[in-house]
Order: sequence, then C-alpha cells, then structure tokens
Amino acid sequence: MLRIRFTRVGKKNAASFRLVLTPKLSSTKNGKFLEILGFYNPRTKEKGVHAERIAYWISKGALASDTAHNFLVKEGIIKAKKRAVHAVSKKKEEQIKVNNETVKQ
Repeated sequence: MLRIRFTRVGKKNAASFRLVLTPKLSSTKNGKFLEILGFYNPRTKEKGVHAERIAYWISKGALASDTAHNFLVKEGIIKAKKRAVHAVSKKKEEQIKVNNETVKQ
C-alpha cells in the first residue's frame, strides 16, 4: 500500500517539507520514495503541489497521512473534512470512553 506523506528536508532549525509518495512501511527518513508530489516551507508559507499526480495516485489507492490529508484539503485537492491530528493522552481517552458508555446506558 502506498502513502502520501511529508518528509523533512532543509537545514537544522530551518525545516521545509516535501510531499512524497512512499510505501506504507517505508520510513521517509531514509530518503527513498517513489515520487515527489509537492513541497511546503512553513517559514515563508511557500507551497506547491502537483494536483494531477496526487489525484492519479489517490485513484490508484494511495492514502494520505493525517497531516498530508489536512494539507490537501486546505489546498482544495481533496473534498473531505479535516482529520484530528493532535494527540490525546491515554487518561483523557479513557475518560471519553467512560463518558460514552454512561451516555449509551
């Protein structure tokens, strides 16, 4: 299965990111990817995407990571809701489960 995800490039303390297509189990840190699909520089807010190639790979079954999915929704390439990316602590997760169970009863 293929994934569309960000990989970090650039100098120390001056990160920029590439949007790449990789196998799901492959790390992006090794620098091996199938295709560069875009880029994002958070310092200058500069960004660019190859919308046609992204649409092509999604049609072939590639999935976007949560952060990449939200980026593509913001750019208007994907028509969907954004996904929650923030981490939820285990304690908070258990409280949510308990609250949901009490509501169901």
